[in-house]
Amino acid sequence: MSNNEEKKNKLKVIQFDKDKRTLVESMQPQETFDDVGGLEEVKKKIRMNFILPLQNPEFFKAYGKEAGGSLLLYGPPGCGKTFLAKAIAGEINANFLHMELQAILSMYVGQSEHNLHDFFEEAREQKPCVLFIDELDALGGSRQNMRHHHERMLVNQLLLEMDGLSSHNHGVYVIGATNTPWYLDPALRRPGRFNQLIFIPPPSEQERELILQIKTKDKPQTTLNFRKVANRSPHFSGADLEQLVNDAIESALQRSLETGELQPLTDNDINKALKGRQPTTLEWFSTAKNYATFSDVNRDYQQVLDYIKENKIR
Repeated sequence: MSNNEEKKNKLKVIQFDKDKRTLVESMQPQETFDDVGGLEEVKKKIRMNFILPLQNPEFFKAYGKEAGGSLLLYGPPGCGKTFLAKAIAGEINANFLHMELQAILSMYVGQSEHNLHDFFEEAREQKPCVLFIDELDALGGSRQNMRHHHERMLVNQLLLEMDGLSSHNHGVYVIGATNTPWYLDPALRRPGRFNQLIFIPPPSEQERELILQIKTKDKPQTTLNFRKVANRSPHFSGADLEQLVNDAIESALQRSLETGELQPLTDNDINKALKGRQPTTLEWFSTAKNYATFSDVNRDYQQVLDYIKENKIR
C-alpha cells in the first residue's frame, strides 16, 4: 500500500445517522480528485484558490494571500457537490464532517443553535477537518426575509461560528453547498466567510458517458452504446443519469419477470427510458439566468451566463 493510500484510509468520514440521531463514522475510504471524473477547470480553480495556499503558505503569504478560508459550491442539484467536497478533504488529508439540515433543525427554541455549535465543536476536535454544510441556504438564508426570531438567531450563530475560523479554529475548513446562493444572507458572503464561489456545472458529454458506464457496471447487459446516449442527454445532471439507468433497469427487470429468464440491459431499454426524461437542470438555469441578468450587481454569477450562452441553453 502506497503512502497516499495509507493516508486516505486513515481519514474519517463522519455523517449524521437519521435512525440513531447521532454522528457516526463511516467505514468508506476518503475520495480525492483522482476519483472525480471531469470537472478539470473546477478542480484547477479549487486547487489554486484553496488547496495550494494550504500546502504552500509561504509563497502565498509573500503576495499577501492568506491560506484557508471557506468555499461555496453552487449549481444545479444532482451535479456532485457533496462528492467534490469529500474529494477536497482527501486532497488536503483532512477528515470530513457532513452537516445535514435534519441534524441541525429542532422544534425547540435554542436547540438548533446548540446543534450547530456542536457540529463546529466536533470539527475542531477532528481537525484537520473539512466541515461540509449541505443546503446552506436553508441555514443561512437572508435574515431580511425571515419572519421568525429563531430563524435569524440560527443565522447569527452560523456567523459567530464562521468568524471563529479566523481565530481558534485553525485546521477547520468550511465548505458550503447550495442550489440557490442568491438567497444567502449577504453577511455570509463577506471576506473570511463564503467569499469564494465555485460553480459546479452539469457533466459534459464525455463525463456523461463515463457516469453511464459506472452506473451500469456489473449489471447484466449487451454491448451498450454509451457515447450515443451521452450525446442525446445534454444538460443531464449526474442524478438525472442515475434515474435514467434505474428506469432502463426496470424495463429489463420487467422482461426478465415475464420470460422467467434473466434479460440483459439493452440500448433499447436505455433509449426507451431517455424518451420519457428531461434534464432537471433546465429549471435551475432559468432561475439563475433571471437573477444573474437582472439582480447580480456584483456580477458574481457571470460564469453561469457564460455557460448558458456556450451551451445554448434557452
